[in-house]
Amino acid sequence: MKPGSLPGYLSLLLLVALAPAAQAEEIDKSWTANFYFENDLFSDTDQQYTNGIRLSWVSPEIDSFIDDPLLPDWLRSANRLLSPLDPEPVSLGDDVSRRLIFTLGQQMLTPDDRDRTTLDPNDRPYAGWLYAGFGYHTQTRSRMNSFEVNLGVIGPASLAQEAQDFIHDLRGFEKFKGWDNQLENELGLQLVYEHKYRWMNQPLIHGWEHDSILHGGGSLGNVATYLNAGIEYRIGKHLPQDFGTSALRPGGDNSVPGRGDPRFSHQWGIHAFVSLDGRYVMQDIFLDGNTFRDSHSVDRNPWVADAAFGVAATWDRWKLSYARIYRTRQFQQQDGSHTFGSLTISYTM
Repeated sequence: MKPGSLPGYLSLLLLVALAPAAQAEEIDKSWTANFYFENDLFSDTDQQYTNGIRLSWVSPEIDSFIDDPLLPDWLRSANRLLSPLDPEPVSLGDDVSRRLIFTLGQQMLTPDDRDRTTLDPNDRPYAGWLYAGFGYHTQTRSRMNSFEVNLGVIGPASLAQEAQDFIHDLRGFEKFKGWDNQLENELGLQLVYEHKYRWMNQPLIHGWEHDSILHGGGSLGNVATYLNAGIEYRIGKHLPQDFGTSALRPGGDNSVPGRGDPRFSHQWGIHAFVSLDGRYVMQDIFLDGNTFRDSHSVDRNPWVADAAFGVAATWDRWKLSYARIYRTRQFQQQDGSHTFGSLTISYTM
């Protein structure tokens, strides 16, 4: 198996999924597939962050990132550097669950004026981002650490124009005419870390409960460098034992089943949620332009915030959620805030 290859990662996930039954009974052998779709057509616009799509696969539990025999030697050696990221058990007997995650995604960003063929110095650059990622989840019942590495390409090689044109042709929408001005091809690297903590999980009445989930972390790389922190509040019936209902935010994957999750006892659940995420942005290639060559750029705002509210439902092994997200101005010339919708479907096998 060639390290770093897509077949290698998928083979690794299959090996973990097909782990022999001789493993300890408490090891969860299920794995989870997540589909994220974000688009501003949900809010009747077609501009700025206009589309994002991502698929992620979260593996079954493994005993250790370092010692599990299912992992190849090269991966176990690399994981020794990540051991400080493991959360300590919050109490005696608090089990630690470790999983691997693989992602594929694409994002596209466009200015407001779809008819303009020349560069608009007062609006964001056309840009696309096509990437694959590999990462680690370590969690207890109340804490979860995520560390991910995303590697991909910005520019025409991201196929953002082709993807947008295909959808616009399919739905009969007018195409954007300024893609010739998009950012140039550039390899993109993003290292993402996020810690989540469920600090309140209290019952109400007749199966209704509420909880709050704090998160904090950051991103490092030529794609984006920032620090972020936020909170999500949920209230509903039979809350799932995961770590919230995230947008497509890097490091935000969290629809990982926990022991006692109602999805494994054929119960239904429904809940409402509201979340906040604030970022101090030091670099954003989609606003600052290409790293190693001259390109269009705008005056980036260092402070950006997202506010979201929505509803989620669970049934057996399925989870479906929808959120409306409001994002503050990302650059000084931007007319106002931006709104888009986020749809997530998760299935645990």
